[in-house]
Amino acid sequence: MSIRSHLNTGLSSLLLILFLLTGIQPAFSQDTVSTDDVEFTPITDSVPAVLDTASRTVMDSAVAVRTVVKAADAAAPQSLPAIFIAGLLGGFAAVLMPCIFPMLPMTVSFFTKSATGKGAVGRAVIYGLSIIVLYVLLGLLITVLFGADALNDLSTNGIFNFFFFALLVVFAASFLGAFEIVLPSGWVNKVSSRSGSKGLAGIFFMAATLALVSFSCTGPIIGTLLVQAATTGALLGPAVGMFGFSFALALPFTLFALFPSWLNALPRSGGWLNSVKVTLGFIELALALKFLSNVDLAYHWNWFDREVFLVLWIVIFGLLGMYLLGKLRFSHDSAVTHITVPRLFLSIICLAFTIYLVPGLWGAPLKSVSAFLPPMSSQDFDLSSGIGHEKNKIIDVPRKYADLFEAPKGFQPFFDYEEGIAYAQHTGKPVMIDFTGHACVNCRKMEANVWPDGEVAKLINDEYVLIQLYVDDKTSLPDPEQYTTPEGRRIKTIGNKWSFLQTSVFKANSQPFYVLLDPKTKQLLAPPQGADYDVTRYKQFLKNGLSSYEQLVN
Repeated sequence: MSIRSHLNTGLSSLLLILFLLTGIQPAFSQDTVSTDDVEFTPITDSVPAVLDTASRTVMDSAVAVRTVVKAADAAAPQSLPAIFIAGLLGGFAAVLMPCIFPMLPMTVSFFTKSATGKGAVGRAVIYGLSIIVLYVLLGLLITVLFGADALNDLSTNGIFNFFFFALLVVFAASFLGAFEIVLPSGWVNKVSSRSGSKGLAGIFFMAATLALVSFSCTGPIIGTLLVQAATTGALLGPAVGMFGFSFALALPFTLFALFPSWLNALPRSGGWLNSVKVTLGFIELALALKFLSNVDLAYHWNWFDREVFLVLWIVIFGLLGMYLLGKLRFSHDSAVTHITVPRLFLSIICLAFTIYLVPGLWGAPLKSVSAFLPPMSSQDFDLSSGIGHEKNKIIDVPRKYADLFEAPKGFQPFFDYEEGIAYAQHTGKPVMIDFTGHACVNCRKMEANVWPDGEVAKLINDEYVLIQLYVDDKTSLPDPEQYTTPEGRRIKTIGNKWSFLQTSVFKANSQPFYVLLDPKTKQLLAPPQGADYDVTRYKQFLKNGLSSYEQLVN
C-alpha cells in the first residue's frame, strides 16, 4: 500500500473516531427551547385542587410577570445544527464501509459511459439529489409517525431507552461481524429491475438500489443517527439528520462522476475497510451504555453506577486499541502483517483515552466526557470527596425526596418546589430553579464543568436557594397527589409533575432550564436560560438575578 493509501486509511479511521466521540454527543443533548416572544399566562381555575399549593401559586401569579422572555443563551448548543453535523460525519463514515466504497468506481463508470459532456454531469447531479431525497423522506416519515411530542418523550422514556440500548448493541454486533442486517432480497430485486428505465425514473431507482444494497453497512449508522435525532425532541431532527447523512453520502458519487480522474487517488479496497467497520462497532457498543444508564437513573435501580459504566468503557476502548494494533482479530478480518503509522497513532489515541478514564474509578471528574457518564453522586468510592469544593452550609430542615435523588457534588438542593420556595421565603434569598433530568446530557456537563467553578458554586450555594426538579423521574406520586390537567394529561409521577410545571408556566420543555425567581412575588429576576458552558457568562447570569432581586427588595 502506498504512503497516500496509508494516510487516507488513517484519516478515514480518525474521522470515524471523531464522529463518535464528539459529533455524536449533541445528539444526546436536550438543548434550550427558544422562548422568544413568550408571555407567561396563568392556568385557569379548572386546574384540579389536588395540584399542590405552591404550583398553583406560581401559575396564578405568573400573570403578573408580563415579561417577554428573550432567549438568553445565544451561544447554547443548538439541536438541529448538531444533528446535521452528526449526520454529515455519519455519511462520510458510511462512504468508507465495505458495501459502499467499492461501488464508487462502478457507479461513476456507469455515468461516464452512458452519457458524455453535460449529459453525464446532469445525470450525476440527479443521482446525487435522488439519494438525498430518499433519505430525507425517511427522516420525514419518522417525524410524521411519531410527532413532536412523542419525539421529545422518547428522550426520557425508560422503555424506549432500553430498546435503543438493545438496538445499538445489535448494530454493534453486526459491525463486529456476528451477522449482517440485510433487507429482503425481493425488495432489492424489484427496485433494481426498474433502475434500467430511461430518464429520471431510472436514475432515481439506481439511487434506491444503492440504498437497499448497502443497507447492511448503512443500516446501523442510519439507525443510530435516527435514534439520536429522535431523542433530542427536535421536530425536524430525523429529517435534518438524514439530510446531513445523505448529502455526505451523495457528494463523493457526484464529484467523482464530474471528475472521474480523481478515482486514481483513492486507496484500493481491502481489509482496511473492514477495520473501519469493526472500529465503528466498538464505539457503538460504548455509546449504547448511555441509554442503559438513562433507564437506570430514571427508575432508581442503582446498579449501573459510575464505576460500572467506566469499567465497561475502559474495557471496550482498551480492546479497540488492541484491535488497531492487530492483537485482536475477528473471523472476517484480513491478517495484519504489519502496523501502519496512521493505525499506530489511532491505537495510541484509543489506549491513551483508556488510561485517561482509569482515575475516574476513584472520583476524577473526567470533564471531557462528563456529559456521557452517570452523575458523580452515583460514585461509591470517591477519593476527591471534599477536595476542590467548599462545603455549603447544612440545610437543617427536612427535604422531600432527599433519599430519592442524589445532589450534585458540592451542592445541597431542594427537590420539591413547595419546600424550596418556603425555605427561600424564610431566609430571604432568591430561588434558582433547575429543571433537569436523569437522561439530560447537558445537565450533567453543566454540573461537572461549570458549577464546580469557585465563584459559581459560591453564588449558587450562598446567594440562592437551589431547587432541582427532575422532569423525567418515574417515581409514582401518592394517589392523592395524582391528577389530570385541563388538557387531559395524566400526572402520575414526580417527573410528570415538574414537567407540567415547566411547560405550563415557563413555556419550555427541554433541560437544563434555569429560572431565577423572587420567592415572594414569583417574578422573574432574569430571562431563563439553558446550558451555557462559558463560566463567565453563566456567572453574569447569576449576578444579574441577584441585582434584580436587590432592587425588588429595596
